[in-house]
Amino acid sequence: MKLGLSSYSLFGALNSKEITIIEAIQWVADQGGEHIELVPNLGFNFDENPELIDEIRQKASEVGIEISNYAIGANFITKSEEDFQTEIVRVKKEVDIANRLGVKFMRHDVASRPTSETTIKQFEFDLPKLAAACREIADYADKYGITTSVENHGYYIQASDRVQSLINHVDRPNFKTTLDVGNFLCVDEDPVAAVKNNIAYASVVHFKDFFYRPSHLNPGVGWMHTTAGNFIRGTIVGHGDINMREIIKVIKESGFNGYISVEFEGMEECKQASKIGMDNVRRLWDEA
Repeated sequence: MKLGLSSYSLFGALNSKEITIIEAIQWVADQGGEHIELVPNLGFNFDENPELIDEIRQKASEVGIEISNYAIGANFITKSEEDFQTEIVRVKKEVDIANRLGVKFMRHDVASRPTSETTIKQFEFDLPKLAAACREIADYADKYGITTSVENHGYYIQASDRVQSLINHVDRPNFKTTLDVGNFLCVDEDPVAAVKNNIAYASVVHFKDFFYRPSHLNPGVGWMHTTAGNFIRGTIVGHGDINMREIIKVIKESGFNGYISVEFEGMEECKQASKIGMDNVRRLWDEA
């Protein structure tokens, strides 16, 4: 197990210009992190500053941590075939950036639809085209030795069985899942059961925690709805309602020994929350 942090966890500090992504890499190393996962366009931007790609790789090498995963947005639900092909070309260019960064894992989003359209019927209709796009990108990434992946988020491809279905239809050894242990709760799936279902398909694991309240106990402002109308709010890993001890036990017993990224998204101050989250995962892993 290699413990690190997603740069998304520090979005508050990055977005406010309190720190730069270069300073964030130093900060992760100072907290004992072994790697950083990069999520561009959330506090830093390669389009505006392409030189930053090489600066990041150099800084990570300098402080002795790895760049584990490169995570970007994408959506292959398009209005036309031309737009569909354009999106594939764009994501391939992001694969080139991942290669320049020296990473061997890259997560790209796959599809997004309005909540009313996220039915299983619609998913089954979209699946062949989504699989074709992911397959083409995985084949392109394979020349660099990069494994691409889908993350369980965005409501549409979030439940463990939908993630598995996409992976099986893509049918490439270098297409897996960036498994976020908390995100299953967004679609009202038990996180422990979902992790058991999908850990065998994981390239990278995210540790995220949520507070949870049932639909009849509306906690007010600051909470998100799940697909079934329950309430969740992101918090420090280990402080929320997800059974992290059991999830860590499942992951450890599976034999997974790759990158684990703490991904914080909550109301707490991001640097303190990220440090506590990393400390909690390390402690709970040792206790499991």
